[in-house]
Amino acid sequence: MEKKTVLVACGAGIATSTVVNGVIEEIAKENNIKVNLIQIKIAEVEPYLDTADLLVTTAMIKKEYPFPVINAQSILTGIGIEETKNQILAELKNN
Repeated sequence: MEKKTVLVACGAGIATSTVVNGVIEEIAKENNIKVNLIQIKIAEVEPYLDTADLLVTTAMIKKEYPFPVINAQSILTGIGIEETKNQILAELKNN
């Protein structure tokens, strides 16, 4: 399986994306999946439109992207976190 490029974005690209980044690293490691995690501000997605496989974000977005987008607010709140983790895992496994 090729390495997946995952954008991890929040409003500032620092605090909440760091928490989500750690969760994705854990999911990938537990499932032996190679990922290239790129932590960014949500405003910085554009340069990755042709190279990213997935966007996991805690920011509210209104744009459409050419790759799946997963809202990761649940990772911060703890409500619905398993469902979000399962969504992320499904996308990481998706060829």
